[in-house]
Amino acid sequence: MKLGKKFRPPVEPRSFGSGLIVGCFLVSMTYALMSKKDIVTRLPSSPSLLSSSSPSWSDAAPSSSIVSNRKIQLSGHEKVTEEGNLETSEALELPDDSSSAASASEEESSTSADDKSAGAAGRKPMCDVSDYRLDTCDLAGDVRVIGKDSSSVVLVVPPDTSSTEGNESWQIKPYPRKHDSSAMAKVRPLNLKSLNGDREAPRCSINHTVPGILFSTGGHCGNCFHDFADVLIPLFQTAIPFRGRVQFIITNHQRWWMNKYRPFLTKLSSYDAIDYDNDDRVHCFGRVIVGLRAERDLMIHPPNGGNYSIMDFVKLTRSAYSLERDRPWAPDQQPGNKPRLLFIARGGTRKFMNLDAIVPMAEQVGYEVVVSEPDFFDVARFAHIVNSCDVMVGVHGAGLTNFLFLPTDAIVIQVVPLGKLDWIATNFYAEPAMGMGLRYLEYNITVAESTLTELYPRDHPVFANPESIHKQGWFKLGDVYLKQQNVKLDVSRFRSVLVKALELLREKRE
Repeated sequence: MKLGKKFRPPVEPRSFGSGLIVGCFLVSMTYALMSKKDIVTRLPSSPSLLSSSSPSWSDAAPSSSIVSNRKIQLSGHEKVTEEGNLETSEALELPDDSSSAASASEEESSTSADDKSAGAAGRKPMCDVSDYRLDTCDLAGDVRVIGKDSSSVVLVVPPDTSSTEGNESWQIKPYPRKHDSSAMAKVRPLNLKSLNGDREAPRCSINHTVPGILFSTGGHCGNCFHDFADVLIPLFQTAIPFRGRVQFIITNHQRWWMNKYRPFLTKLSSYDAIDYDNDDRVHCFGRVIVGLRAERDLMIHPPNGGNYSIMDFVKLTRSAYSLERDRPWAPDQQPGNKPRLLFIARGGTRKFMNLDAIVPMAEQVGYEVVVSEPDFFDVARFAHIVNSCDVMVGVHGAGLTNFLFLPTDAIVIQVVPLGKLDWIATNFYAEPAMGMGLRYLEYNITVAESTLTELYPRDHPVFANPESIHKQGWFKLGDVYLKQQNVKLDVSRFRSVLVKALELLREKRE
């Protein structure tokens, strides 16, 4: 109505024919002027207005958050009405992070030219490279993502913006382990820059109505520990405030990895992921986050994680894989049933060499014993096995990461190999396990329980002076104590640990 009053023509009411002609002319002029702007209309926020179709993670062709074919041509750009299924992400009863929610709502607002001009005022540097673990960039305004041949992310700022704001240039690798050269060698570098005006900027192929998160699944992905510590938990921290209304853009995209973690990923985004390296379209957003938020491995510490904790991540994981048990065995609740004890089998190094003696002993203590090796591709199958158990035993290594599928208050027993590995045992597994609401026991093997005695004499520095091996670097340490070593548990000595675990299970809990 205000617009109508402002542009009301001075036509007498009785001059209806002339008024109609003038009115039509003004409407046409208004439409012509508006069509010159990059206009992206707001997507209705109500889930009831969205399509109920589930997102597909097929890699047959580069895909985006396009589900509908309804398109509006605007000055050579293509505006896409995005539709997705928000039920999976919004069904989770997670804390209301009001600060994050407010931020998330901003990305869904219109990214018209006027909004972009306002957003440029007082702009902070695009990227923060001060963190010891990761580099992250947060771009808001007119953001254009070009992957296949350019490997670029461009922020277009208005022509009247200061030269400093209009000439930023960064190169980062969007993977949260920046001081690990072996990991970062497998991550594609991205070039980020800001431009004064869009004259030199690539023209948009698709305008998205939700924000984007650009990250890598390169690095050490494929190792269970790093899948969760480097990608899935950081992705949870970064994406969960958007409640599914976020577009993933993935570099170093690996089809098998996407399929492996599909149940988890579809809980965090309601849209098909974009294969950044193989998509030659220019994707335009109102906001793009490059890189993932991350803290310590397998841990989230509020307030750094917003109002979300690692237990919220565990809750989401249980939902993603339909894990039914959230509490372990208790004698008063399941009379006649035995608690289940899982030994994590390993096919390579750090194997249990005498399970044929350990398993009968554990059964005598009072357990139903399960021996199983994690399935590299079928996460759901092994997650259900873990969730069905009450105590999990594993030699230090990535397989222990599966404790996140255990019921809360279950027990983790980490068998620590020889080699003064206390620090990595504590920081990588002990503290994260306790942070996830699990009870933790540790078993440090003796020299007699290590198969290194078959490779080195007893007076070798491997036994007599482990610190000297540590000083030779991580690769030497890993080769000796992690790759060459298996364990042969002392049956009598280890029995006491299993007895303690059973006592803990029998304790009355609130």
